[in-house]
Amino acid sequence: MTDKPFLTDIATIRKRAREHMSDGAVTESYGADRKKVIDLLNEALATEIVCVLRYKYHYFMASGLSSKSVAAEFLEHANEEQQHADELAERIAQLDGKPNLSPEGLLSRSHAEYIEGEDMVEMIKENLVAERIAIDSYREIIQYIGDKDPTTRRMLEGILATEEEHADDMNELLGAFA
Repeated sequence: MTDKPFLTDIATIRKRAREHMSDGAVTESYGADRKKVIDLLNEALATEIVCVLRYKYHYFMASGLSSKSVAAEFLEHANEEQQHADELAERIAQLDGKPNLSPEGLLSRSHAEYIEGEDMVEMIKENLVAERIAIDSYREIIQYIGDKDPTTRRMLEGILATEEEHADDMNELLGAFA
């Protein structure tokens, strides 16, 4: 039985790196369907942007007895969703794609809906629903990517963890209004 070397010989790695410099961070060992991953990341990007807009609207429209603390939570989530959007856009560019930031068709690309809600309870419910949608979407994307793109997977796992925290926060707020 012949032992296959763990690493390709360094001369071959150096040669490939020089031949395909224009591919940036994407090397021959990238195992995922890059176009499909970029498409999925652009859908996630649209979802995050819609969530930023919804949370910002809720921040400005929150009123009532507990409005200051709930509004602060909405603003914190809006800022975190914006960070997610920035991470996704950066990764899309690293994969030699173009982040789709066009407002045209934003809602049709987004997994989450933009529903304003009439009062605080409705706003919290809509945010909880959107977080649950994001959680399921990210889990499916992570499963699809598997080990084929560990960098994207790790980024998405981090975003997923934050989305789960957001869902917990909204659920707690909802309980406070029950």
